[in-house]
Amino acid sequence: MQLLQYQKCSTCQKAVAWLKEHNISYQDRPIKEQNPTKEELTEWYHRSGLPLKRFFNTSGNLYKDLQLKDKLPNMSEEEQLALLATDGMLVKRPLVVGEDFVLTGFKESEWAEKLGIDLDNI
Repeated sequence: MQLLQYQKCSTCQKAVAWLKEHNISYQDRPIKEQNPTKEELTEWYHRSGLPLKRFFNTSGNLYKDLQLKDKLPNMSEEEQLALLATDGMLVKRPLVVGEDFVLTGFKESEWAEKLGIDLDNI
């Protein structure tokens, strides 16, 4: 499983701590230095079953500076994926890519379900 994260992101730090707490191994990938390619993003988007908007870091400064809230609805999926591939700071993080799932952001219950962790027995 691959974890794309930004080390200064507090949500990413919580996610890493949670993974360590549950002894889940992962391959770390710094999202700013190793931005996902358009091909990777396209594959992950299709595998995830999530709306494309969930792949955007809507609370990030770059998202706001580029006024993407107003621009995205008028862009094609192809254009949005190409834009995401230009800068890792546009991508929602942490981003987890497993064999049969893709997760954006950190929601403990969602992660537990996909990673087979029973939160009731902890």
